[in-house]
Amino acid sequence: MVVWPTYPLEVWLLTGLAVILIGISKAGFGSSVGVVATPLIAIVLPVTEAVALLLPLLLAGDLFTVRHYQHNFDKPNLVLLVLSALVGVTLGSLFFNHFVDQEEVLKIGIGIISLAFVLYKVTQITLSKALKPYQPNRIIGAALGMFAGFTSTIAHVGGPPVIMYLLPQNLDRRKFVGTIAWLWLIINSLKLIPYGILGLLSLNNLLVVAVLLPLIYIGIRLGLLMIRIFSQRIFNLLIYVLLTITGIQLLIGRSLLSFLVVA
Repeated sequence: MVVWPTYPLEVWLLTGLAVILIGISKAGFGSSVGVVATPLIAIVLPVTEAVALLLPLLLAGDLFTVRHYQHNFDKPNLVLLVLSALVGVTLGSLFFNHFVDQEEVLKIGIGIISLAFVLYKVTQITLSKALKPYQPNRIIGAALGMFAGFTSTIAHVGGPPVIMYLLPQNLDRRKFVGTIAWLWLIINSLKLIPYGILGLLSLNNLLVVAVLLPLIYIGIRLGLLMIRIFSQRIFNLLIYVLLTITGIQLLIGRSLLSFLVVA
């Protein structure tokens, strides 16, 4: 029997914010904004429920992005990354299956991934300079694709490894963005299979997804507006601060605000 989830207001607010941020990211403003979605929801919901709620919403955003880059992608890179990411998705699914009842381990894992992403973004400029003269081979590409598939399965965070492989190749901008867009549409579609097998997807979750789905569109429209008005650099900085705070909270299993409360 389908039962409407009785979430407290805090869950709806954080989940709604996360979904809007995904929409903003899919619109092209703050391409890394969506990375905060899973950690943000994992503060108030079990990790397995958080990732299950987000997957259909991510797919909706992917379809919007791919619509603008239907014929702009690099086929050899896309095939290599999809095949290697499939291995990573399988490993990530096995990880979930093993730790599905150990919520603390899953939250710590997402906390580590969150802080690792912030560290990557902080060092990205230096890293990109070091990568420019270097052309990664297909073995490195396969390894990075596998890692992207693994972290994407666990926390819907797989961008940095893919960017590290594609960026040094100096692809045409539309082909670069289109390859990434198609990659995530395919990977997120593939993730439906293990999520379904592991029982992470449910009719109750789909009801919540249906309610949240319009927020993807709102986020996309908001992102398109923000492109014309706001500085992406400042907005991204705010997101990284939020992701850092969220990652630390997941690692320590306690709200940072609680430290301000005098017992």
